[in-house]
Amino acid sequence: MQKKGSKKIINKEKIDNKKNSDNSEYLKPVIKIENIVVSASLHAVIDLYELSKNVKAVTYEPEQFPGAIFKVSEPKAVIILFKNGKMICTGANNEPNIRKVLEYAAGIISKYVLEVLPAEKKTAEKKK
Repeated sequence: MQKKGSKKIINKEKIDNKKNSDNSEYLKPVIKIENIVVSASLHAVIDLYELSKNVKAVTYEPEQFPGAIFKVSEPKAVIILFKNGKMICTGANNEPNIRKVLEYAAGIISKYVLEVLPAEKKTAEKKK
């Protein structure tokens, strides 16, 4: 356990060291990418009820939240999937892992497509 007085001395020493040394070592941020959030769209209407019944990794409670939660174990990530085919992927830490997760999920989700949205409907949605 430290005494309050010793803590003040340590802080004063740190301040003195900052004044006397090159400040560049204190101003350089250490960057580490830990989480990337990506939005994507399948341009299709998805049957979230059937998806959640048949795929263990998917939970869907529409009374609580309108999106299904798809947990992917490798690479570790979570996808929030909405009925309109829009997805939010989070948890991956680099682009190759994001692509793996989205391609894997799209392969599974494709079995539960109710309707593929036509091209003109896709562009109309973007204008809104």
